[in-house]
Amino acid sequence: MKKIVLLYWGKGGNVENAAHKVYEKFDSDTIDIFDLVSFNIDTIKDYSHMILGHSTVGAEDWMDAKADNEWNNFFRKLEKIEKPEITASSFCLGDQILYPDHFVDSLGVYKEEMDNAGIPIIGQWSTEGYRFSDSDGEENGMFYGLALDMDNEFKLSEERIEKWTKELKSKI
Repeated sequence: MKKIVLLYWGKGGNVENAAHKVYEKFDSDTIDIFDLVSFNIDTIKDYSHMILGHSTVGAEDWMDAKADNEWNNFFRKLEKIEKPEITASSFCLGDQILYPDHFVDSLGVYKEEMDNAGIPIIGQWSTEGYRFSDSDGEENGMFYGLALDMDNEFKLSEERIEKWTKELKSKI
């Protein structure tokens, strides 16, 4: 049995690239990786920790987000499962330059969904060193998970992934 499952969406871009970078920081005997659509939610009970990888779309798109998007489908299915004995962490990609008022907002959405499911989150990350004006994904100087700006801070993203996964390993 694997200890960790890493789920990410969308496919074919920076989120998938970041997911594989996170995956590579773990021993392959302890972690499985799936794009969200390929994951069988019924197997969630086989894991003790899940890492969710996602992006924040521009604020104007959140208003138009479809109720049937892949993450919403996942969260609705998760609600129907008997509360799994699992913890969760999350990493989110955003753009501090184009969306400084909504940088990694979806970290807040994912925290709320985990709270609704009764799943504790770990892996909070300091906002120090980021340049943004507002985010629903942070509280009291801490993001609810790892914030990455692969477009504007690729090298910092590599360092942040390294440090964050090291911290996660010590808590899992």
